[in-house]
Amino acid sequence: MHVFRPDLFLERPSMYSGKTIVVTGGAGFAGSHLALAFKSNWPSARVIALDNLKRRGSELNITRLTSSGVEFLHGDVRNREDFITLPQLDLLVECSAEPSVLAGYDSAPDYVINSNLMGALRCLEWARRYEAPFLFLSTSRVYPVQLLNRLKLVEEETRFDLAPDQPFPGVSYEGIAEAFPLEGTRSLYGSTKLSAELFIAEYQEIYGLPAVINRCGVIAGPGQLGRVDQGILAFWIAAHVYERPLSYIGFGGQGKQLRDMLHIQDLTELVLKQVSQIDKWDGRPLNAGGGREGSVSLCELTGLCQEFTGKKIPINSVMENRPADIPLYMTDNSAMSRLYDWEPRRPVQQLVEETVRWVVDNKERLRPIFCS
Repeated sequence: MHVFRPDLFLERPSMYSGKTIVVTGGAGFAGSHLALAFKSNWPSARVIALDNLKRRGSELNITRLTSSGVEFLHGDVRNREDFITLPQLDLLVECSAEPSVLAGYDSAPDYVINSNLMGALRCLEWARRYEAPFLFLSTSRVYPVQLLNRLKLVEEETRFDLAPDQPFPGVSYEGIAEAFPLEGTRSLYGSTKLSAELFIAEYQEIYGLPAVINRCGVIAGPGQLGRVDQGILAFWIAAHVYERPLSYIGFGGQGKQLRDMLHIQDLTELVLKQVSQIDKWDGRPLNAGGGREGSVSLCELTGLCQEFTGKKIPINSVMENRPADIPLYMTDNSAMSRLYDWEPRRPVQQLVEETVRWVVDNKERLRPIFCS
């Protein structure tokens, strides 16, 4: 039997010597960055990126992965047969997901449920088989939409912000903390992620499986193939680069809705810290986002896009809200920061500038994806 040994994961250059790391969703935005970071930090490790390539453009990452020494395996977390081909593993990082908050609203829910919940269970079971530590990328979307829409807000010139007095616990000037209530509905995307979190807690308790859950806010940066329903920063930037019209949808149609943006490199640095400190993993969900310093409204993002692209495009106003939309989400990272001595370091301006440069440098290659 493969026995989990915490001493093998102590922070030292050789900690993954001869070890195998599997990243599911490994050709996606977050997964590919993490797989490359593992291989760069521990060259002697065997790093495998498993992905079904459903998301258009993810195939573009295969060459980048394999040229850096990461093995690519075409497979689907929904299929048990695809796991059988995996070798004995020492760490499983679960990044696979149908990431759209609108998934299931205009189509059958099968894919989002099977991918995000049943896929996570397949990954959990495979980690249990080898007693391999399990790192799960969850989402801030586990927090209920109805309660987030009942937050007291202050309307400023370019954004909504949190009022000092709030009706729920887990809300402060810093944003939403883990103590925020979970009663209520949250979208199929959020529900499947929360359900997976609950199963991870059970595996932690019953089988002693080392696990950590990162409730990520909006992750962004160069390499993200953003859409209107997921990856909004890259989508907004691409619309400016390719001069395509945009819309401020809902909440007055002025673009004051606000999110915090977490640079993919800040997330990568967090995960590298976490996998070097397995002894701290207790299955608790912890928030990881850009925080107040990384927050930006759509209106403010438009200004940054104009600054870094030199282009101004038409933006329509749509008064009707989209399903499951919220006017504000900002991450309180306090618990994560205390535990791992981590905080996001890259400001929104840097995030926009780097992503603009990536889109412009790959303009023709990315055109079929962003302009389809």
